[in-house]
Amino acid sequence: MPKKKKGGEEPPKKEQKIVYIDDGSTVANMDGTFGRRGQPRQRSTWREKARTYFAVVKKLLPYMFCTLIAFTLVFIILLAATGRI
Repeated sequence: MPKKKKGGEEPPKKEQKIVYIDDGSTVANMDGTFGRRGQPRQRSTWREKARTYFAVVKKLLPYMFCTLIAFTLVFIILLAATGRI
C-alpha cells in the first residue's frame, strides 16, 4: 500500500500506456492487420467486386424506394397544406 504524503494527498497513480502496433496499414485498409502475417494478400477479381456491388445494391433498393415514397408523400402534404394542389 503506497504511503500518503503529509498533506493527505495520494501519490499519482501510474497510467497504463497504450501500445499501438504499426504494420504499415492505413486506417481505411485494416483487413490485413490480423492473422496471416507475412503472406501476400489475395486481391479480388473484377467479377467478385461486381457481384458484391450488385448484391449490396439489391439489398438497399427497398430502403431507397421507401425513402423516395416518404419524400413524395411529405411533398404532396406540403403542397396540399399551402393550397397549390
